[in-house]
Amino acid sequence: MDVIVERPAALDVHKAQVSACVRVPGEDGERRSEVREFSTMVGGLLVLRDWLKAHGVTQVAMEATSVYWKPVWAVVEDDFDCILVNARHVKNLPGRKTDVKDAEWLCQLLEAGLLRASFVPPKPIRALRQLTRYRKAQIKERQREANRLHKALEDTGIKLDCVATDILGKSGRDMLDALCAGTTDPEVLADLARGKLRAKLPALREALVGRFEPMHALLVSSILAHLDFLDEQIERLSDAIEEQLRPFAPAVELLRSIDGIETRTAQNILAEIGVDMSVFPTAGHLASWAGQCPGNDQSAGKRRSGRTRKGSKWLNTALNDAAMSAIRTHDSYLQAQYQRLRPRLGHGRALGAVKHSILCVCWHMLSTGELYRDLGGDYFRKRDPERQTKRLIAQLDRLGHKVTLETLPEAA
Repeated sequence: MDVIVERPAALDVHKAQVSACVRVPGEDGERRSEVREFSTMVGGLLVLRDWLKAHGVTQVAMEATSVYWKPVWAVVEDDFDCILVNARHVKNLPGRKTDVKDAEWLCQLLEAGLLRASFVPPKPIRALRQLTRYRKAQIKERQREANRLHKALEDTGIKLDCVATDILGKSGRDMLDALCAGTTDPEVLADLARGKLRAKLPALREALVGRFEPMHALLVSSILAHLDFLDEQIERLSDAIEEQLRPFAPAVELLRSIDGIETRTAQNILAEIGVDMSVFPTAGHLASWAGQCPGNDQSAGKRRSGRTRKGSKWLNTALNDAAMSAIRTHDSYLQAQYQRLRPRLGHGRALGAVKHSILCVCWHMLSTGELYRDLGGDYFRKRDPERQTKRLIAQLDRLGHKVTLETLPEAA
């Protein structure tokens, strides 16, 4: 194989140790390999960096092994051109599986220029990504804890959620706190209602009759305390995310102009794809990397399953939230796209097409800096009026009607 990188290095990263291989020109003109193992402690990684520098390494490749590659990347990224590769793309030959062999094989592939780098965002975006992902995890935990509260109340026979829309609102929270404090009189509890809920006092008195025992008080009070803690954590994380996003505020405003995307969703999308779209040559490359487009699987002239590849689950969740909101936006292009595809493809695939469109729009907007311009809910009807007319005439013909067209003066 031709030598593309003269002094490459490859790292096979594990939890406690790193196997490193460098390939450099030998004295006799032949290529020679040197292999060493290093600890993944900070001291060992600094020794690894110095060892790579001593060999004049210019490019370093490593496999994306769980999260173990991250501390290694942080130490070497400022001094070398680093490449993170998908382990599936660089599998070693069968029967030659050792850490040293993996590092040597990876180094030979890098030397020949046969590695395809995975997308690793810059440091500010990586920091933002950690914050948004942890906030999403805390939000999901809060949802689970709220579900536990509903189950606990069902066990007591109290049907507060049948009357109050949000049992964790001000009125509902006051009633729950009073229950945990030992108040079980439905009259007293119902009188804690505020605002519009006071119009439902008779129903509240009936719903608050139950068997709220000391065990339930301990359980519900613990759940409420955990919910308060999670609310505080989510608020702290949101403040930190806004501070981290301050340099990228224009990008957030751009994405917020898309139907279905609000501030939190825009923050999550930017944390996953970054703001520099030059790393993706086209919108299609971004959609493919994110796993938001059909796969290609064709052999012997037959097209097999076009299942999408796996992408970031965090990005997929953000796009799913945006798409579900967009298809409820009346007289919009995204809603029209969904309604046009759903009868033929079903809800899941139609929603996937909307997610793909949203991601492509994000790429174009972040590349050009232009605000979103909706094409309108009648875009597909007006795109090809002649074809639409023929389709409707054909439908009437199949129903046994004879159609005569007359152009109206206003439309002429």
